[in-house]
Amino acid sequence: MATLMVVVFVAGYALIAMEHEVKINKAATAIVLGMSLWVLYAFSGESVISGENAAQFERFISASPEYLKMAPAMQCAKFVSNFQVVEYLGEYAQIILYLIGAMTIVEVIDVHGGFSVVTNKIRTDEKRKLLWILSLVTFFMSAVLDNLTTAIVMTMLLRKLVASKKDRWLYASMIVISANSGGAWTPTGDVTTIMLWMGENVTTIPLMRDLFLPSLLSMLVPLLIVSKFLGSGTVETPAITHRQNASLSMTPKERLAILLSGISALVSVPVFKAITGLPPFMGILLAFGLIWILLEMMYNRKSGVAPSQQFRVQNIIGRIDITTVVFFVGILMSVAALQSAGVLKLVSDFLDTHVHNAYVINSIIGILSAIVDNVPLVAGAMGAYTMPTPGVAAASSEIPYLLNFVQDGVFWQTLAYCAGVGGSMLIIGSAAGVIVMGLEKITFVWYLKKVTPAAFMGYASGIAAYAAQSGIAAML
Repeated sequence: MATLMVVVFVAGYALIAMEHEVKINKAATAIVLGMSLWVLYAFSGESVISGENAAQFERFISASPEYLKMAPAMQCAKFVSNFQVVEYLGEYAQIILYLIGAMTIVEVIDVHGGFSVVTNKIRTDEKRKLLWILSLVTFFMSAVLDNLTTAIVMTMLLRKLVASKKDRWLYASMIVISANSGGAWTPTGDVTTIMLWMGENVTTIPLMRDLFLPSLLSMLVPLLIVSKFLGSGTVETPAITHRQNASLSMTPKERLAILLSGISALVSVPVFKAITGLPPFMGILLAFGLIWILLEMMYNRKSGVAPSQQFRVQNIIGRIDITTVVFFVGILMSVAALQSAGVLKLVSDFLDTHVHNAYVINSIIGILSAIVDNVPLVAGAMGAYTMPTPGVAAASSEIPYLLNFVQDGVFWQTLAYCAGVGGSMLIIGSAAGVIVMGLEKITFVWYLKKVTPAAFMGYASGIAAYAAQSGIAAML
């Protein structure tokens, strides 16, 4: 049955990768894939269900004496439905609620023109200077927001600043690279770092401290190369440089207040987690609720504003990309089914035996993330590898290798970097790349020829920088 599950997963993932060719939304494929794998797992037999999850199965039966008299097949069915599905869904629901809260806050800022407060300050007609400004703004904005939202905002800005299609593709490519690099070094910059952070594989300060320089280099190296491609001279600006704000009822001061409130809310979540010890999704939902109240109070003061010009939260919450949320649910549940069936353990055992190097394993994952979505890759790695305590690692016969897998260890930090930055090597390798590809109609082959070599050099430079940092830290 495990073999059949792998075949079904590969087939489903192929359909997801060929979404545009088969014209079936990847969210639909992912949710069918996830549920199908759990059905196959449920019928995999007692030897798989109770054998691959022996310790959990024994604790479940011991805690439920009424199940002792049941047949083994019924015990396994109860274990799957009443324990495993509930456990995984509860774990993933935290990620989903966090994403919904964060995406809604970003949408509130965007629909009220909050981002224009920043983007309207960018004024230059020098090609290379504009490229550097856009790349650096994208890098740091992505670290605060997320790479997908930042890529959309900066690409829309780019359309106001650059008329030449040839030049705009180079600018847009650097926006993709900068967004992915910027999202890799903070807990909230990319969905994969959110997953690792909420799973407590990484924590805020060590992640930002150790991945900032590698992430910055992964952006700067391609930026230097693309700057040469772009050449010197002045930018040809479009005839129309301004777009009407979605909410005309908000003054510039109010838009600034919404922007600062939203950014503060997103940035405060790690602080909330550190102070209270509560899960991050509770922090983001608390912040979301406060912003909702703030927005209600703003509109309540505007008695003369027509309802059609009011963009209250209840009116704009439907704008968030729910299909993305459904896609994550499908993918994460697919990976959970493979983990429960012991498939991921076989993969990790193979890599441990034949590769046995955290840097090489994650470098491979990073390259794969340029071809397939990084969410299942990271979810798979989290399911395949356990996180031992320092004491357990120190008691092992392979202390140096196991120490890579403790909290904030080399494996988890390089996984965050490689999965986030590796997607820049192909235009289809990240959500930011796919959305920019659609907005600017960048072709796969053009990006492969013009940008992929530069992106790879940046990716490799970041890994080398991280390895050098770790080596220096070990000697101190």
